[in-house]
Amino acid sequence: MSLIPRLRPFLDEPSAVPGVSARQTALCPRLPPGPPHHEAHTAPYWCSWLCHPTASRPQQHEVSGAGQPPITGDVTAAPPAFDHLETGTHGKHMAGLPPPPQPGMNRPMGHSYPTLPPGYQNVSSPSSPAQTRKQPYSPAAQPYPQPPGGPSQLSPSMSGLSLQSHTPEALRVVNLLQDRSILPPGPVPPPMPCLPQDLQRVNCSPEVFRCTLTSIPQTQSLLNKAKLPLGLLLHPFKDLSQLPVVTSSTIVRCRSCRTYINPFVSFLDQRRWKCNLCYRVNDVPEEFMYNPVSRSYGEPHKRPEVQNPTIEFIAPSEYMLRPPQPAVYLFILDVSHNAVETGYLDVVCQSLLDNISALPGDSRTKIGFITFDSTVHFYNLQEGLSQPQMLIISDIDDIFLPTPDSLLVNLNECKELVQDLLKALPQMFVKTMETQSALGPALQAAFKLLSPTGGRVSVFQTQLPSLGVGALKSREDPNQRASAKDVPHLSPATDFYKKLALDCSGQQVAVDLFLLSGQYCDLASLGCISRYSAGSIYYYPSYHHQHNPAQVHCFQKDLKRYLTRKIGFEAVMRIRCLPGLSIHTFHGTFVLCCRCPT
Repeated sequence: MSLIPRLRPFLDEPSAVPGVSARQTALCPRLPPGPPHHEAHTAPYWCSWLCHPTASRPQQHEVSGAGQPPITGDVTAAPPAFDHLETGTHGKHMAGLPPPPQPGMNRPMGHSYPTLPPGYQNVSSPSSPAQTRKQPYSPAAQPYPQPPGGPSQLSPSMSGLSLQSHTPEALRVVNLLQDRSILPPGPVPPPMPCLPQDLQRVNCSPEVFRCTLTSIPQTQSLLNKAKLPLGLLLHPFKDLSQLPVVTSSTIVRCRSCRTYINPFVSFLDQRRWKCNLCYRVNDVPEEFMYNPVSRSYGEPHKRPEVQNPTIEFIAPSEYMLRPPQPAVYLFILDVSHNAVETGYLDVVCQSLLDNISALPGDSRTKIGFITFDSTVHFYNLQEGLSQPQMLIISDIDDIFLPTPDSLLVNLNECKELVQDLLKALPQMFVKTMETQSALGPALQAAFKLLSPTGGRVSVFQTQLPSLGVGALKSREDPNQRASAKDVPHLSPATDFYKKLALDCSGQQVAVDLFLLSGQYCDLASLGCISRYSAGSIYYYPSYHHQHNPAQVHCFQKDLKRYLTRKIGFEAVMRIRCLPGLSIHTFHGTFVLCCRCPT
């Protein structure tokens, strides 16, 4: 479950983090009586409802098969399909078996004669007085004549059998050491839960929110025996073709569990509705009686909140802790000798020039740049200057901001200066001989710069930090073979980046890390700056603009998507479920603030 970095929506309570809009998503779960991917608050807010069938343990004496209803109680075997081939007289039927019953004989209906083993089929039955002559023993088995016809003449019970001899794809043996193409060539559609047609219509799209199981086990013991993970996959801010947006001063929620009204609640009448999680009866507000789509009054069950699985609210002021802040983008670029040799700086600057007008935001959007090698470089882009000014801070042990008011500028007002800087930046460090990297002090400067407003920091790093706070040393010994001693290398070597990331998260700052390195870069330590600040990590091993064109193409594609994708800031996500379920583990780049019992 991965969240988009620094989403800025509203929060669940008035004392929560600010926001501008709220999006609600309904996913139908099939739980035992009553519905229970959960509610999630993000910058548009998502609230999803899982409705999957429950799988219970089969009772004793219960037999069920694929494609047929279960059989319960005493089971009576049906006559074999080929009894008429094994009971007959001379000529038409095989020899040695009793003749078929004649009219008038008292043969019990619904039962068949027992089938004899193949070795005894030529021996006359002692219970058949009509047959006194023994048939001579035939050393070779007589082939049974096949009736004419093709596969269409097969019985329906055999029509489902596969006539192909190759191994099914699910049972194919894969050598992971040699076979690298084990994934399907195209996207695999997610399984759809077996729901009635009316529930499928209001069920959330599986691309936005889905469960790992199509049926939720009824007990914990069944889940343990299944050996399958029960979890939820969320994709906030998924691009949707149709997304209803509701602007209302009143957002209807349950008074007990604070669940938002959704397609799975039930209306007792026009003035009351029952929550689908806690079953509390709530009153329908007067404003909710009016339907803005049909412009009718007195039909609350036809409101967009009840008719659509995903919806977005424009949150009122009581859901905001502070007024919405502008979108702020800060780019931190490694300009050491190793970074210049990889050629990534040209790609970054050109991508920014091509997509600078497509950055998400409004007229208040701000932008800034910081470069670093053994020192930290700031750029004054204040309106009125003829060209950008570079300010160098060599005291990396006590970093400070030289001109705090002019390092982050309005993008619309200073676009020409920003474009001039991006055009000149790749040529400014072509002849640099600095091989050191002061990443830690540059991150400290970024935190001080963005603390008042929050925002997104994009870090481009090509080597191991070697100066200032957060300096790292190589923990990899190429002469030593892999063993159990390498396990500690998967843990961070220092807690500097984790502590700084938590401070950034508290100030609504997300840090995204782009690693373009052909050498050891200690991702276990550097990745903490993004993991604990709701950021993302992009890793491009052996990146070089000439020696590895495939990585260059991948980097260009990812960077364009990164710069133009839909994002949000200051987001908080909350998940609610029935009292019988609890969430104990979370996966994704976000900070777990609290755990509610529901």
